[in-house]
Amino acid sequence: MTVASNKPRKPEPCCFVIFGVTGDLTHRLVIPALYNLAESDLLPEQFCIVGIVRKQMSEDDLRQSLMEGLNKHATRPVKQEVVQKVLRCLTCLEADPSDPASFDTLSKAFEKLETEKGTCGNRLFYLAVPPAAFAPITEQLGRVGLLREQHGAWRRLVVEKPFGTDLASAKTLNSKLLKIADEHQIYRIDHYLGKETVQNILVLRFANGMFEPIWNRNHIDHIQITVEEKLAVGHRGSFYDVTGALRDMVPNHLFQLLSLVTMEPPRRFEAHAVRSEKADVLAAIQTQSPEEALRNSVRGQYRAGKSGDVEIGDYRKTPDVKPDTTTETYVALKLTIDNWRWAGVPFYLRTGKALGLKRTEVAIKFKQAPFAMFRSTPVDRLSQNYLVIGIEPAEGITLQFNTKIPGPTISIDGVEMKFRYKDYFNAAPSTGYETLIYDCMIGDNILFQRADGVEAGWQAVQPFLDAWKKAGADGLVSYKAGSEGPVEANELLARDGRHWRKLT
Repeated sequence: MTVASNKPRKPEPCCFVIFGVTGDLTHRLVIPALYNLAESDLLPEQFCIVGIVRKQMSEDDLRQSLMEGLNKHATRPVKQEVVQKVLRCLTCLEADPSDPASFDTLSKAFEKLETEKGTCGNRLFYLAVPPAAFAPITEQLGRVGLLREQHGAWRRLVVEKPFGTDLASAKTLNSKLLKIADEHQIYRIDHYLGKETVQNILVLRFANGMFEPIWNRNHIDHIQITVEEKLAVGHRGSFYDVTGALRDMVPNHLFQLLSLVTMEPPRRFEAHAVRSEKADVLAAIQTQSPEEALRNSVRGQYRAGKSGDVEIGDYRKTPDVKPDTTTETYVALKLTIDNWRWAGVPFYLRTGKALGLKRTEVAIKFKQAPFAMFRSTPVDRLSQNYLVIGIEPAEGITLQFNTKIPGPTISIDGVEMKFRYKDYFNAAPSTGYETLIYDCMIGDNILFQRADGVEAGWQAVQPFLDAWKKAGADGLVSYKAGSEGPVEANELLARDGRHWRKLT
């Protein structure tokens, strides 16, 4: 994440190594992002892509497969000269962590390849694989010395979320990775942080004198973070039924948004300072007792319904989902942060599948102004004052405030001032991965989670996981696919005299 106004610098020569090169993630996001970087002239001059396969595959077959994926998932018109620039530097190599000897062969192949390509020994290992493969692959890379930094060359390891499935597994994974690589070498990627509006949160907060002084408990009533999806679980039943909405979304996507909105100002805009403040505020989330966790959460499963024109079946009838499953497809939480800035301010988080809208936003609700001066007028209410940071489907910022309705009498209504990125900036369509991959190549880890931040996030959600496991089906509610979610989620706010912001 650069802050300069001029064109970003080109990365140093490097070898971009993809484990899981034949998988969905590579085809949908990684290769289209590399294409977009190439079109923007932001790939190194000396650059090669190494696709790691478990079974022998020709380079021509791999190129064809990646080309088909690019044509299907590209966010921009595909130019053949750019495609060739990306794919002609592709090499296909075999390696399987269950066959340690294959990594010995891989190590020797890199020595030859890096000499031929002039990449100076700089290596970026992208693990686009299931989480269970993170540690075995890393262990083999470490055993043969492929992650060892020497002779001025850098070595970096990129892992996708989820980073563990609970606090214990997150600690175990971090421990295994940190035995082999230093923290500065590990890039825990969360694609939400590649979105422009998410990156803009720090600028909005700390570069504007109108917002920074009021960003605290004295002026903010509460904050809502919403990540809603229209899509159902689909063909991911086996994965989702052992994961659920909380594990899948809260410790990563929602907590990344939460930490950016609530962190203290870093001493300076650099990775260590920013990541330290993010980790500190996540560690300050108040740990809840089992009783509090049940009271301050709602978990639901969707039943058959219709989202737009799409018919959605009952979650429990999804292939590879247990008929009596208690896995949640929707979760709403109430959290508090135990520090000076946010004492007494509730944070309401919600996310779910098979809902009526696809929407991601952060809504900051300011405290109401005193009504006293309007008591002798026809005004009987004041509109809510919200600052809304929209992330999907449209990236932008909206400010809701009160104004007088034209006419001879005093009448007040709520209005909006809207900023949309697409209206002000002519940015090329992207996958959201371009910034993140570019930052990996230049060694800027400001947008990536650190081990302590990951563990702090799991520490905050562990009480909910434990309480739900003990409760079983007790407390699990249902909601109709295509709806706003379970009605019980409204009660989470209603008992505090609040309500969810209406999504439109």
